[in-house]
Amino acid sequence: MKNLLFAVVFLSSIFSIVNAQEKFITKSGEINFEASVPSFEEVKATHNSVSAIIKSNGEFASLALVKGFRFKVALMEEHFNENYAESSTYPKATFKGKVKDFDISELSTDDKEYVILGTVNMHGVDKNIETKAYIKKIDDILFLDTQFILKPEDFDIDIPKVVSSKIAEEINVSVSFEFKGKS
Repeated sequence: MKNLLFAVVFLSSIFSIVNAQEKFITKSGEINFEASVPSFEEVKATHNSVSAIIKSNGEFASLALVKGFRFKVALMEEHFNENYAESSTYPKATFKGKVKDFDISELSTDDKEYVILGTVNMHGVDKNIETKAYIKKIDDILFLDTQFILKPEDFDIDIPKVVSSKIAEEINVSVSFEFKGKS
């Protein structure tokens, strides 16, 4: 009986070591978006308090509080939160997905190109995306950068006709994360 108990404990500890995933996290990731059109006021925002995690198996997730996006013009920020993003009703924007063919042992100080597949959730709507990402590792820090395009209508965000000519139909999104290792 004692040997059986020892075997179970030993195998359990081996199993947990084999299945352990190295995690890298950040709470200071940055998302920028721009929906400007020529000849009109710049429609651009930055959020630099985005939380994210990436595991050594390539699983990746991020969370941004929508009210964290900052605009140059306070009135634009207010309109974004109240009329478009409806951040009181939909306070979070999330991404959950996977870095395809991710192998942490292949990372170096040079950017390596990967494909990220996953789902963006904003305004209560899920949208599947696929985008290129560049990842590198310096010491115990992973750097991830990506850019992609989103459309307001993909998230059931209505742009009133009176301002539709002042806001681009496609929103350019850039993301930059510096992940620190955590076991």
